[in-house]
Amino acid sequence: MKTLPRPGRRRVRRRLHSLRTAATAALVTLGSLAALMTSTAPAHADTPICDQFGSTTIQGRYVVQNNRWGTSATQCVTATATGFELTRADGSVPTNGAPKSYPSVFNGCHYTNCSPGTSLPKRIDTIGSAPSSISYGYVSGAVYNASYDIWLDPTPRTDGVNRTEIMIWFNRVGPIQPIGSPTGTATVGGRSWEVWTGNNGANDVISFVAPSAIGSWSFDVMDFVDQAVARGLAQPSWYVTSVQAGFEPWQNGAGLRVDSFSSAVHTAGTGPGDPGGPGTPATACRVTHTPSVWPGGFTTNVTVANTGSAPVDGWRVAFTLPAGQAVTHAWNATLSPASGTVTATNTASNARIAPGGSQSFGFQGTYEGTFAAPTRFTLNGTVCTGA
Repeated sequence: MKTLPRPGRRRVRRRLHSLRTAATAALVTLGSLAALMTSTAPAHADTPICDQFGSTTIQGRYVVQNNRWGTSATQCVTATATGFELTRADGSVPTNGAPKSYPSVFNGCHYTNCSPGTSLPKRIDTIGSAPSSISYGYVSGAVYNASYDIWLDPTPRTDGVNRTEIMIWFNRVGPIQPIGSPTGTATVGGRSWEVWTGNNGANDVISFVAPSAIGSWSFDVMDFVDQAVARGLAQPSWYVTSVQAGFEPWQNGAGLRVDSFSSAVHTAGTGPGDPGGPGTPATACRVTHTPSVWPGGFTTNVTVANTGSAPVDGWRVAFTLPAGQAVTHAWNATLSPASGTVTATNTASNARIAPGGSQSFGFQGTYEGTFAAPTRFTLNGTVCTGA
């Protein structure tokens, strides 16, 4: 579908069943043509937004947007200090077509609307980690999904439709499905997901659908970006342009909430971290690990120490498990994938490693043959001693 480079225009997205209808396509197109330029003003207390593409800023670094593009029925969101609530969501659309809207909060750039101080777009191969957290509030009597939307493009574009869209469905209520068809399952961020792939006529889409509702979670967006790259839907030289979280309602939806949201981007190797959020790479580190082994299984406690002079905010500890080993459970960190080259990412409560300080995490796993421990650990791209 051809899109129009109109200033302030919001994205056109279609959540289409494999049997798309001409009427649904026309609805989406008409929604795109109705987009109007809307300024982004900072939120003061609870800020109601009823304009079709109205938006405001919260926390001085994220944008809350109404983003009603698939219906002419009234929709309103109220931006809060830490998220938003969908306060009015009139009307409904067929569940085998596109949703009504995508009320959401985001870090990055969306149709020329960029969040304050964002470092996005940023090349995938320069990102060490992109920690994000979300807390959702769900309702009954509506048909919707609760989903992240992560956009990737070969260029650092700040407007228009991107080449690849990653969706993470935290919750699915009603007879709705992602674009395309199911192509298997995957373990990402320590959780199991049903994977769907397809194309909506404007961009490729890969969707990760949770088997049951997730109310809140802290994770690394890059775990899902890495999946897109591994499946040939993006390249390391491409750019992450935005990280968004919200809802796609088909029927009703008033009362749905994002109670809290955070998103940061930390640079790998050398160079500056995320403006407005720390992320300077470690200059020196030391890792110690203590395995406890029994036939066919083991646990390992890992301590990573910052031996440099600057704090590390937001950490990813990477290591490679020997062949035949697989992680089955982890604590104090999110580990992904379960085997091979594994990355442990901090939780919301242990993201900082002060100079001279340390953080610890652990995991349980299985092994085949003779047990062996990994011998090389890196902290945000820096090789650590002591392992």
